Amino acid sequence: MAVPLASKPDNKLVLRQSVLGARRPSNYFWAAATTLGGVGFLLSSLSSYFKVNLLPFSDPTQLVFIPQGVAMGFYGIAGTLLALYLWLIIAWDVGGGYNEFNRETGQLTIFRWGFPGKNRKIEVTHPLTDVQSIRVEIREGLNPRRALYLRIKGKGDIPLTRVGQPIALSELENQGAELARFLAVPLEGL
Repeated sequence: MAVPLASKPDNKLVLRQSVLGARRPSNYFWAAATTLGGVGFLLSSLSSYFKVNLLPFSDPTQLVFIPQGVAMGFYGIAGTLLALYLWLIIAWDVGGGYNEFNRETGQLTIFRWGFPGKNRKIEVTHPLTDVQSIRVEIREGLNPRRALYLRIKGKGDIPLTRVGQPIALSELENQGAELARFLAVPLEGL
């Protein structure tokens, strides 16, 4: 998702690419499913202990608290804590940020949000003259990987794409070619 930012449409001095972090639709789905499951198991456990039906769609009061209610309580607490973790990383947008390449200042900035703390903001800047190339990594199979890397002189490779779901091959090629053209560096790995 490369979006040139400029005051005029024909001005190509700044290229800014947004990077999707934890606010992906799949994370929302899994957080909601885990919340429903965890709370459901917890309410089943409490229903079996207090012998009061807390669930509208079933009757867990017939469960024996030890061992069934305890097991459901354990799974309910574990599921609720996992759901809380998922909702927090979505709220903090861990991994989200942008890649900005600015010809006007001669700097590139890679910014990502991390977990709360003193290192919450992760920001890397380099001069554009230190960029050697754009490297594309494509690995298919059981654990596919499709990523763009920025090769910096004396620093190694810096990842530019999001972590998690692989990007479509055509989108990866387009992003890599656009960035290589913008920076006037070679595109490796295709």
